[in-house]
Amino acid sequence: MVSNNKPIITVVGALSKQGRSVARSLLESQRYQVRALTRQVKSPQAQELARLGAELINVPLDLGHKDEFIQAFRGAYGVFMMTPGITPDAVNAQTHETALGKEIADAAVEAGVKHLVFSSLENVGKITEGKKWVPHFTDKGRIEEYIRTLPITSSFIMMAFFYTNLLEYYQPRKADDTLIFPIYLPENFRAPFVDPLTATGPAVLEIFNNQDKYAGCTLPVIGEMLTPAEMIETFNRVTGKKAVYSSAVTREELLNHFPAFAQMGGLVEEVIGMAEYAVEQGYYRPDRDLLWSRQINPHALTWEQFLKTTGWQGDGQTFGL
Repeated sequence: MVSNNKPIITVVGALSKQGRSVARSLLESQRYQVRALTRQVKSPQAQELARLGAELINVPLDLGHKDEFIQAFRGAYGVFMMTPGITPDAVNAQTHETALGKEIADAAVEAGVKHLVFSSLENVGKITEGKKWVPHFTDKGRIEEYIRTLPITSSFIMMAFFYTNLLEYYQPRKADDTLIFPIYLPENFRAPFVDPLTATGPAVLEIFNNQDKYAGCTLPVIGEMLTPAEMIETFNRVTGKKAVYSSAVTREELLNHFPAFAQMGGLVEEVIGMAEYAVEQGYYRPDRDLLWSRQINPHALTWEQFLKTTGWQGDGQTFGL
């Protein structure tokens, strides 16, 4: 390992969309050393981080590796951690995401880390008094609540819906000369969206640069507030292709567009619960600062800028977790 006086930040889930963005922003700032944790240290994405100056450490993002996390965290000033959304085996089934988050956070405390930044989401179960089942939100909210009880300075980001969801998981399909966009939100519902590949890093860099200012804060990261109708109109205008919105809001609609989802445990009910929660309650709690991320990063991509930057034409793509 190269020894210098720069603080070390360990990035958990370094090959995820958020992790890659964080590692890249920290390295490009030239203010920090980065330890990038991944089980895929020989992958092209990991090797790219290594070329930028990251130290790669093979630690799986899974339960049962607490000692390895402790070792990877030793000597680090800060940790950025994210937990992957885990598809439940069945409706109302528990996942191990909360346990994983607690294990990683405990490892950070035991290793003497000074500042822990976690990618959280709203605790939908608590907000709706159990009426909505959205485990990948609720689990992250529970992890945040747990971290707040620990003897460590902590801060939290909350990512908006990802633009990349439409490229990876809810891909448009062709019908003659038209692209059909199946979207899990009502056509005219205004929601927060963001590009995790470019927006996560600047937000986390800002937090690590200003620990005292952001200690205890939960901060939304948003690229743009817009409706599915506006997304389709912008896609048409930028690409010159003909595209239309198609509702994937109800169970029947979602399965009509994506029949394979029926074989994926509780995924369908979770997606429906997420959309219902966002429409009924708002994606973020009313007290969240929705302007912060664009104030500290005015270059955060709007949907139009994302389309122009990526050159996306409606084809399926994969970006990692």
